[in-house]
Amino acid sequence: MAAVYNFSKARQNLAAVLDQAAREGEVRIMRKDGRVFIIRPEPRKDSPLDVEGIDLKVSTDEVVRFIREGRESRSYER
Repeated sequence: MAAVYNFSKARQNLAAVLDQAAREGEVRIMRKDGRVFIIRPEPRKDSPLDVEGIDLKVSTDEVVRFIREGRESRSYER
């Protein structure tokens, strides 16, 4: 069951309410008139695998050469 806060408590502790919604999936806020509102995080649209690349100042030809050298050195170890 989602946590329920009254409006005043939620307003005073908004950051904590949002953190709890992120952890637990949703939080409910009840107004004095009985209306209840649900706060839940919006799903991420990007992939957690989308990471910024690192510029190593290495060309594609150099990368291919490194791979070939690595493969050749392994073939001698067999």
